Amino acid sequence: MIIEIAYALEKKQTLLILDVEEGTTLKQAIELSDILTTYPQIDLSKDKTGIFGKVAKLDTVLREKDRVEIYRPLIADPKQIRKERAAQGKVMRSSKKDKA
Repeated sequence: MIIEIAYALEKKQTLLILDVEEGTTLKQAIELSDILTTYPQIDLSKDKTGIFGKVAKLDTVLREKDRVEIYRPLIADPKQIRKERAAQGKVMRSSKKDKA
């Protein structure tokens, strides 16, 4: 059966297409893809994995046309970044009012 393995860095994305046997697990597919050799920073004991954007365990059995995704650790907390952007927007708006 045909599946995909996806891994994205900030400036480079890798998408591999594999033909695997029925009953192959997410972890087995990643290992078969040899992506761990290409990207030695991937640590399956720490990095989350998923299928089509939904977190999935390494022992999940894959289905035809699944896209296995390996997620990198977040550099920043998205909630915190949104709060900071919102606070900057308020400051910018209030400074415009002060000038008027």
